[in-house]
Amino acid sequence: MTHVITSLCLRDGGCQTVCPVECIVPGQPVEEWPWFYIDPDTCIDCGACVPECPWEAIFPEDEVPAAFKAKEGQLLSMPVGTEGFDVVYDGTNHDGDAVHLEATKALAAGEVVDLTPASAENARFFKDGPGYSAAG
Repeated sequence: MTHVITSLCLRDGGCQTVCPVECIVPGQPVEEWPWFYIDPDTCIDCGACVPECPWEAIFPEDEVPAAFKAKEGQLLSMPVGTEGFDVVYDGTNHDGDAVHLEATKALAAGEVVDLTPASAENARFFKDGPGYSAAG
């Protein structure tokens, strides 16, 4: 079983830094692939990435919530052009580098969202998208 990064990802990158097998990669171009993605063929399911994510965006694949209850101020990110995702996020990652995401949406405290589509998006990134093996 692998881990999955969900739409709560705001590209902090701490997950990538701590991954012992280098299976986490940033999506490119960011406008189409706004999250970091975990190569399921390389992931060893160690979970080192989970506590590193300040956005709490990473879950074991079989535990991605279908009814995630948001905390006040949490954001979801999606590819540019996704309806309803019209808030620009400008922040910094764990290294202090700028992060700019064109398509986010603020969640209200207690708002319930389905994060399970992230599993399919992660698979699509490595199968049909620009995904690449972190190992090579």
